[in-house]
Amino acid sequence: MADDVPQVTILLLGDAEVGKSMFLSRLTLGYRSQNDNLPPYHLPTLRDLDQPFTFDIRLYNRPYRFLFYDTASPQNYTTLQPDFLILCYDISRRETLQSLKKEWKIFVESHFNYDEALPVMVLGLKRDLRMEWTDTDKANGTGSIMPQEGMRVAQEMRCDRYAECSALTGELCQQVLEDVARTAARTTTENGAKSEGASCTLM
Repeated sequence: MADDVPQVTILLLGDAEVGKSMFLSRLTLGYRSQNDNLPPYHLPTLRDLDQPFTFDIRLYNRPYRFLFYDTASPQNYTTLQPDFLILCYDISRRETLQSLKKEWKIFVESHFNYDEALPVMVLGLKRDLRMEWTDTDKANGTGSIMPQEGMRVAQEMRCDRYAECSALTGELCQQVLEDVARTAARTTTENGAKSEGASCTLM
């Protein structure tokens, strides 16, 4: 790949075990579904020491290189200067969404030379583990995170985008990958990734 290819650094943040590594593993498959040339179906195993995970793609008729890091990076993630942040939570664990609001958003605002030009996405992972609320869940405000609640929290945090998917089953992964790619590519433009305005579209 030529030296003049735009590079975009993308950092995934969130509590441990929310599914960041599995999502990155899903990225290595591109847009293939679980039934495409993978008998028996499995996701590739990624090693933390191999970060950044590099993906070369073509978008808008030009090449891009995306460099993905997460909190398990051998390079201390607090020293990175990302172009795009993805705040991840586990849809089946309510506390991981609250952690984005109470801890990770505050951390973001105090690091990375944060400014209004830095795009931030909230990404709900492990969508396949979502359970419908029981009467007890409704009464106590417990249970899995429903899409509207995740979107509302993303809006309260003034994040630019909201999405969710299941890296294990592949549900909505193509749409999320496309959204991530488009946002990442726009960070290389003069107007930046926010040139089209915020988007908390529920996919």
